[in-house]
Amino acid sequence: MNIQTIKHALLTTTAICAASFSLTTHSFATAQAIDADTDYGTEAIEEIFVTGDRRAYQGNFNFLEDTASNQKLEFEFLREVGALNLNDALDLSASVARQNNFGGLWNSFSIRGFSGDINLPSGFLVNGFNAGRGFGGPRDLVGIESVEILKGPRSALFGRGEPGGTVNLTTKRPQFEDRVEVRATYGSWDQVRFEGDVQTTFGSNENVGVRLVGFYEEADSFRETVETERVGFYPSVTWNVTDDTSLTYELEYTYQEIPFDRGVVFSEEFGFSPRRTFTGEPGDGPVETEVIGHQFEVQHNFNDNWSLLAGVGYRETSLEGNASENNFGGRQAYFLDGQTVSRFFRFRDFDSEYFVARAELAGEFNTGPLRHRLLFGADIDRFDNRLFILRFRPPGIPAGATVADLDPATYLLLDVFNPVYGQFPIPTPGPNTDREEKLTGAGIYFQDQIDITDRLQIRLGGRFDDFEQDLTNLRANPASTITTSDTRFSPQVGAVYAINDGLSFYASYGEGFRQQTGSDFEGNQFAPNITDSAELGFKADLSAYFDDVSGAVTLTAFQVDQSNILVNDDRPEAVAAGFFSFTAGEARSRGIEFDANVFTDDGFSFWLSYAYTDAEFRNSNPDADFGAQIEVGDPLINSPEHQLNIQASKNFQLGSWPAQFGGGMQHTGERLGWTGFDFFLPSFTTFRAFAQIEPFEGLAVRLDVDNIFNETFYTNSFADVWVEPGAPRRFRLTASYAF
Repeated sequence: MNIQTIKHALLTTTAICAASFSLTTHSFATAQAIDADTDYGTEAIEEIFVTGDRRAYQGNFNFLEDTASNQKLEFEFLREVGALNLNDALDLSASVARQNNFGGLWNSFSIRGFSGDINLPSGFLVNGFNAGRGFGGPRDLVGIESVEILKGPRSALFGRGEPGGTVNLTTKRPQFEDRVEVRATYGSWDQVRFEGDVQTTFGSNENVGVRLVGFYEEADSFRETVETERVGFYPSVTWNVTDDTSLTYELEYTYQEIPFDRGVVFSEEFGFSPRRTFTGEPGDGPVETEVIGHQFEVQHNFNDNWSLLAGVGYRETSLEGNASENNFGGRQAYFLDGQTVSRFFRFRDFDSEYFVARAELAGEFNTGPLRHRLLFGADIDRFDNRLFILRFRPPGIPAGATVADLDPATYLLLDVFNPVYGQFPIPTPGPNTDREEKLTGAGIYFQDQIDITDRLQIRLGGRFDDFEQDLTNLRANPASTITTSDTRFSPQVGAVYAINDGLSFYASYGEGFRQQTGSDFEGNQFAPNITDSAELGFKADLSAYFDDVSGAVTLTAFQVDQSNILVNDDRPEAVAAGFFSFTAGEARSRGIEFDANVFTDDGFSFWLSYAYTDAEFRNSNPDADFGAQIEVGDPLINSPEHQLNIQASKNFQLGSWPAQFGGGMQHTGERLGWTGFDFFLPSFTTFRAFAQIEPFEGLAVRLDVDNIFNETFYTNSFADVWVEPGAPRRFRLTASYAF
């Protein structure tokens, strides 16, 4: 589908909706772009779910009662820091680190040092539905109300998930008001972005709410020749059938054109290649990603204590395009002269389908003097994905050869200081991967939090999962399918003690697991990746101690152990069969986290997130991707020991105009850049600032400056030839109008 057609259709539709809306509505909610009374930290502490709209798996608990360390990034805070995409949001949590993002084509991250499959997108949830699976491109935040980082394994509730924690996105849904907001941004490298958010109500009692959210963006990049276009549309409808029953439908549509960009190359002798030089080929064209998703939910409150939440979700994604990529070790010419990059070529055609259905009962009851708050639910899901890859790869560079000895067309050579693109025809690739995988699962879960005394609560829970994998190798003649199955029980226990009205101590233990794609040399499905996690800490509600200060503070110590990590199978029988993996790796992550979110009545807000994470391998094995030897004590890839993010802002009056000024910094320590090798990415510290004014009611103008001191830094890597550079100093000017 042509993105211009999509763009014109979206903009036309939005314009018609906005015009019709403005002519037919009789009252408008006033939108305050800057509001000194906004207190989204206290709101998070006081949230109650059972008697109002509630979210799956959350239960009816306030901040001090939860037996885990979580962070919730509210919409107002995300807007304050200028976050536009999921990476921007997750950077605010020191517990999260960026991982290999597949040339910019998906979101990949680790929590507390642990990521999932480094060759696949990281799993995250949208309203409790698994939406990280698939190939729909990096996630934009335009339709997102909040981002939650739920630390530690959550398999006891969510089921199969990532080992270090879970990220859940809550979408923008109808608020049963008449409101329109439009935003326009112009930024460095000709970034142009438009956003729209339209709300209205229908029905005799205004019991049907409609919300239309969308965006369009096109931009160049500090990477020469790199251009992107993105468009998204996220409408939702909520029908309050009665005072106790509501139905909600949401559509997710995103289409993106993104050049495949593996980043820069590093050599001990020559350093990093220039961050401005794109080492792919513009003539390969962009990679196209598309996602169409549907979510339907029904909530019914039986009474003030009991409610039912049920829903279904269906999501299709696709990714297709060519890519010229930096070559490795013995095929990389940059290691010979520090000037010339050699590349190989791949064509990819990926697609996926994901279906899930779930139902959850939540409520509370008493048994004698004990109060119980119970969650009980069940879900089924199916994930189908197809991977088709063609590849052209040049031979290894002969011993003693120089760059002058290499055929430029065979090695797809590019001078990184004076790149000349389009010198060679696109190679004819040969077969590489043709695989189809179907993962199905069903689970039943429960959680009971029991008030033992006025101060002591305990949490007991668990989940039973039954899952199956069908793996079909379509390259085989005839195609062969291997079907395997497994069951797993994931327990959780926890306790929280209220020291006083504003301070609690908690401790918890949980187990988790994650299905692993692929099979061993005998064709057997890999055993699930297993995680054991324990943590303890203190939580404080600042409003209990100060009259003019609110917010939350958390101090946590944790340990996460992981087993069944995929490593290279160097047993003789496996080596004879080829290059295979098996589940023998072990790793551990220990650390301390300190998170603070503080607000004062005079309009000052402060965010701090710090994490010390010591993540290392616990046994010695060859790496699954390259076969390099991992030694006991080697760090995990892209996992810094120290990470810190700070954000501060102040609301004030500039004459008669409401105004806001603020800024922040991010520090990321040195971290391993290639598993099994002595290659580390340098630490970096960047600063950001913003200023905003409201010349008249509803209109806000904002200036953002990122990487103020133009730091050269690198955010993540997969190997020394695939390193993602961070952006230089960047400016963005945004105007928004709400009425």
